[in-house]
Amino acid sequence: MVGDWRMDRIGTALRGENPTVLRRLTSGFAVIGDVQFLPGYSVLLVNDPDVQQLSDLPRSKRLSFLSDMDRLGEAVEHACRRLDPSFRRVNLEILGNKDPFLHAHVWPRFDWEPADVVSAPVWRYPRDRWSDEEFRLGPQHDVLREAIGSELDRLRSTA
Repeated sequence: MVGDWRMDRIGTALRGENPTVLRRLTSGFAVIGDVQFLPGYSVLLVNDPDVQQLSDLPRSKRLSFLSDMDRLGEAVEHACRRLDPSFRRVNLEILGNKDPFLHAHVWPRFDWEPADVVSAPVWRYPRDRWSDEEFRLGPQHDVLREAIGSELDRLRSTA
């Protein structure tokens, strides 16, 4: 692959070149996050890079995006609950402050998180969590990737 896929996450997903893609969904792509300080962190990317916010979509496509966000959230919940008995809940967010395209964050939360952030938004974690090599996505997350992908498949078949 030429270039850095992070510079065009949606385009590389559309071309099958984004290594973080877990599954293609109706409205976009379920991807595992670049950082995994909260194991299972995933993102739903809209399938059109020109869509900047939810209100840019017609109502039917908005509902499709929100339904896919729900499905990804449920898949992360089931996978994380199965892999870590300390799993607590999932937080879902559509922020759009940094990246100019519509996307939704799916954050698993755990009982083992530090007391000063366990009940706060994930963005209150220290900045080093976002860049520390220890938390970078890698082969050590293959079991987690497979678990979330399998849950997405299962949820598709029960829809």
